[in-house]
Amino acid sequence: MALIDILELKKSFEAQKILDGVDFVLEKGERVSLLGKNGSGKSTLLKIIMDEMDSDEGRIIRQNGIEIKMLAQDPKFDPNDNVMESLKKSLSELFDALKEFEATNEKLAQNHDDKELLKKSEELTLFLEHHSAWNLEDKIERIVRQLRLEEFRTQRTVTLSGGEQRRVALASLLLQKPDILLLDEPTNHLDVYMVEFLEELILSENYTMIFISHDRYFIDRIATRCVEIDGGKMKSFKGGYESYLGQKTKMLENLKTEHDNLLRILKQEENWYQRGVSGRRKRNEGRKRKLLDLREQSKKNPSAIRKMRVELEREKRNWNGGSAQNKQKELFWLENVSLSLGGKQILRDFTTRILQKDRIAIVGPNGSGKSTLLRLLRGELKADGGSVRAGEFDVGYFDQTKALLDDTKDILDTFCPNGGDRVEVQGKNMHVYGYLKNFLFPKEFLDKKIAILSGGEKSRVALALLFSKKVDCLILDEPTNDLDIPTINILEEYIQNFEGSVIFVSHDRYFVDKLASKLFIFAGNGEIEESHQSYSEYLEIERELKELDDMEKVSMGPVRQKEEKPKKEAKKLSFKEKNEYEKLPQEIEFLESEIKRLTNALGDPEIYQKEGIAKLSAELADAEDNLEAKMERFFELEEKIEGFGE
Repeated sequence: MALIDILELKKSFEAQKILDGVDFVLEKGERVSLLGKNGSGKSTLLKIIMDEMDSDEGRIIRQNGIEIKMLAQDPKFDPNDNVMESLKKSLSELFDALKEFEATNEKLAQNHDDKELLKKSEELTLFLEHHSAWNLEDKIERIVRQLRLEEFRTQRTVTLSGGEQRRVALASLLLQKPDILLLDEPTNHLDVYMVEFLEELILSENYTMIFISHDRYFIDRIATRCVEIDGGKMKSFKGGYESYLGQKTKMLENLKTEHDNLLRILKQEENWYQRGVSGRRKRNEGRKRKLLDLREQSKKNPSAIRKMRVELEREKRNWNGGSAQNKQKELFWLENVSLSLGGKQILRDFTTRILQKDRIAIVGPNGSGKSTLLRLLRGELKADGGSVRAGEFDVGYFDQTKALLDDTKDILDTFCPNGGDRVEVQGKNMHVYGYLKNFLFPKEFLDKKIAILSGGEKSRVALALLFSKKVDCLILDEPTNDLDIPTINILEEYIQNFEGSVIFVSHDRYFVDKLASKLFIFAGNGEIEESHQSYSEYLEIERELKELDDMEKVSMGPVRQKEEKPKKEAKKLSFKEKNEYEKLPQEIEFLESEIKRLTNALGDPEIYQKEGIAKLSAELADAEDNLEAKMERFFELEEKIEGFGE
């Protein structure tokens, strides 16, 4: 069923054509991602659909009575309302319908045959079901908790930061559940945990929506269709971001003579996606299947939960082992560093080394202190305890205020302050226009003042300027904010080609997965975990451990009650068992590495042709059986120790 039908739509700003005779249909249940560089017309299309802007030509046919709502970039609230009042006021129609439904049903209880009351009850039921408005108070509490608005419940909404106000507005829209939801960068100002909650909610409630986002994982998980706007035209691609990459690459390959640079970047992106994302997805699906099986097992055998937890924790530990210190130049030394700000513990006894070619992503919830760590590294803050030392090297810094830009200068002066029109970039002498073309700037931008540029354009200039400097280390604070996906692809390529170290803060899971070789994860209470695994994989294991906790609460309750009864006396480990227990972790670790080696060998034709597939397969099966037996024995002895301890 088509909810919106757009025919031959045109829109221009001065001489620039933004939308040039485009057609677009939105069906019920679709989630359409609008793609394209900044200024291509994505936000313009949303405003025209919302009837906030007129088109020059064309028609928009909206289904009768359809309710369309959009997340405002600058939401407005009653200056006297606190957060909870703002939310409940926006849901007044739903609360009124719930009250009317209850009153109608009370009357029906007295008069079962009243046709008008029956009709009213049916209408209200359909309305409340359509908006998923049953248990509205519970839904408000859940969304307030998940979007971390609890601490602001009684605070006046207009006194919150811009990002916090947008979270209140997003919560309100999601709870209202209009027929069509229009979202412009909904994941801005959300940390990764909030984004994951948003994904789950959108999928479970089955919203119909059109959205703009530079979060490629969000697009891949949420979108049923991607629509690219380029040169005033629209092109539709079925599926999410991965599907878009494949279809777009094939389309560009057929053009041959055009878009060579874009095709090269897209091919790199597609190859990375297939190698990295698809591989992790298979591993994650394998673990997910184990968890589903464990749900049934845990009812009969609660110790299975503990076994799974040990496996997951071991997976984290194996990744966290990292690589040994090598002969790379050390840039930063942090020894037992502690830091508190405003009564909040940011760092507690944090020790690490940052090396010459490290690619470190600093990740964690909003407000946990990630940007504070960058300021500490730059010497802007002093630690309360411990020591922070830095070697002799040059640092290039990008922050969210774009402090390295001077609004009074034009772009040419910014890159060539001493005159001329050439710039040195990573050992190459280039014309400024030739360089800026890589960051999607047309030639006519060279004489534009920095002050008149949009937020996204300023970010592109700041990043281009940063990569034109000779530095040994890049420190980047949320570099993908305000950027479109084509620019993020370019940024990623420059970072990959940069020979020094890169330390960056980001909530963009895709960006982190693609670039980081190490994570500093803010785990709370000043604790920082170091990990060499991908951020997506870390989050997946974290979710699974939480799921195990939830399962254990359910399954272990009755078990603990049973254990209160007298039980057989547990035996202390014999000398032989104690010796066996101490050796088992090393044996398990060896078998895990052997399984990894054999698996890799079976995927390498050069090796399996030499050693024989049958031989390698047999060795792999033996190693897997042996590992299972060793694990079982380890848990058996561990339970014996715990039983004795009780």
